[in-house]
Amino acid sequence: MASHCGELESDMSKFLVVLGSQWGDEGKGKIVDLLTDQVSAVVRFQGGHNAGHTLIINGQKTVLHLIPSGILHPGVTCYIGNGVVLSPDALMHEVDDLKSQGVDAFSQLKISTQSTIILPSHVAIDQARERARGGNAIGTTGRGIGPAYEDKVARRALRVGDLLDAGQLEQTLRAQMEWHNFLLTQQFGEAAIDFEETLAALTGFGKTIKPLICNVTAELAALKRAGKKVLFEGAQGALLDVDHGTYPFVTSSNTTAGGACTGSGIGPRAIDYVLGITKAYTTRVGAGPFPTELTDSVGKHLANVGKEKGATTGRDRRCGWLDTVILRQTVVNNSMTAMCITKLDVLDGLEELKICTHYEFNGEKIDFPPAGAADLAQCVPIYETMPGWSETTAGCTEWSALPVNAQNYLKRMEALCGAKIAMISTGPDRLENVILEDVLA
Repeated sequence: MASHCGELESDMSKFLVVLGSQWGDEGKGKIVDLLTDQVSAVVRFQGGHNAGHTLIINGQKTVLHLIPSGILHPGVTCYIGNGVVLSPDALMHEVDDLKSQGVDAFSQLKISTQSTIILPSHVAIDQARERARGGNAIGTTGRGIGPAYEDKVARRALRVGDLLDAGQLEQTLRAQMEWHNFLLTQQFGEAAIDFEETLAALTGFGKTIKPLICNVTAELAALKRAGKKVLFEGAQGALLDVDHGTYPFVTSSNTTAGGACTGSGIGPRAIDYVLGITKAYTTRVGAGPFPTELTDSVGKHLANVGKEKGATTGRDRRCGWLDTVILRQTVVNNSMTAMCITKLDVLDGLEELKICTHYEFNGEKIDFPPAGAADLAQCVPIYETMPGWSETTAGCTEWSALPVNAQNYLKRMEALCGAKIAMISTGPDRLENVILEDVLA
């Protein structure tokens, strides 16, 4: 039927959100890279260079922190949306690293005019604040992410579009840095950050990225109308969402699926599919409650076999049994269509496995987590025990090739979480997967 308002959106388009369903580090980068073969664009919609996506392709390891994982696919447009806080130094360092691998990032990269700029003074405040907290530090990466989001909400942030107007740049930056330097010198007893040096660096950065700056929302709307497939790449994990995560041990942005809308400008009805990347066990980096955490030999096994170190910070990840209570929450928070299970092979060789099915909280059995870190820290996990398997799952590409006990474990995950499994990652390489559903069909 003809539209009175112009061209209708194509029925062939598909907008897919890929995000972590736990506390991050679920292996999103590999899955995004795998799916990028079928899409026209990849969009980062929140976070900053506090995220780390590790890709291993033909044995070569690439770690991306800010640039979307689709950058390794020629012809795929990579958008940094308005919900991202952008560090000029981090971006240019990553561009240079990719160039050394023969990847011209600037030929594929586009940046929203509305993205917030991270300043050196943001980094200084972030680190000074964590030092001042001492034993009560919340475990930030110290990269200025939180302070940059604070300025965004306080409506004093410098945005990418401001870099194109010398007068606006100087005016906004001066006001912002006066406040930052007041905090640094008067509250924390730290040295002030030089304004002129910062202004000169940002002026040069603006000239460098000028060809990349665009209206991301308008371009995504055009892709929708043209029937294209677009992948929205989440950073961190759903349980680090500033509203729905284990507050205050969270990041400073909305890591849940709604963030794909606010962080790119597309509306919620444009999202067709939400894929939650879910580790076959549970890990967490930094401080905060973790009901199923293991500090015994099994925990060490998961850490060693799973190579559980943060891609961004190098910090050791805390490891524990699969927690389906928190997963039930993230299925709801994200309107999750399906899950992709990663690192199943790390469980190979364990005689028995435990799945947390409920918590005991204030003497009651609950099946949904309480809000906030303080209450979650009081929860005692209730476990269900399942037999493990001695066979290897590493490299399997067919469901029938998985050990029967591994199949039963995955089926139990589906039943407890309330979401189907569409994919299973059986190793770090792009091709090591069991595909049960074509999520971009």
